[in-house]
Amino acid sequence: MKLSKEQVNHIAKLARLGLTDGENKKFQKELSAILDFIEKLDKAKTEKVEPIAQTTGLENIGRQDESRAKSKQETEKLLKLAPETKDGYVKVKTVL
Repeated sequence: MKLSKEQVNHIAKLARLGLTDGENKKFQKELSAILDFIEKLDKAKTEKVEPIAQTTGLENIGRQDESRAKSKQETEKLLKLAPETKDGYVKVKTVL
C-alpha cells in the first residue's frame, strides 16, 4: 500500500510534527513498507495456531522511572522543536 504525500502530511499533523519534503518522502517509503508487511501478516493462515499472550514466563520486569536533569541548552533545543510552548513547557491540546 503506497501512501501519498497528503496522507503522510495528515499523519504528521495528527502527531503534531512538521515534516520537510525530504522527510515526507522518507516516511512515505517507510510507512508504506510497514503497511505492506502488515498486509502480508494479515494474509497468514493462523486458524490452527493457538493464541498466546506471554512467551517468556517473566513477570513485572519493568524498571523504575528515572529522571535525568537536562542542561539549559538541551531544554531550549527541545522547546524549539515543539509547535507551541508556554512558560518553558510544551503546550498541547486538552485531551479530556
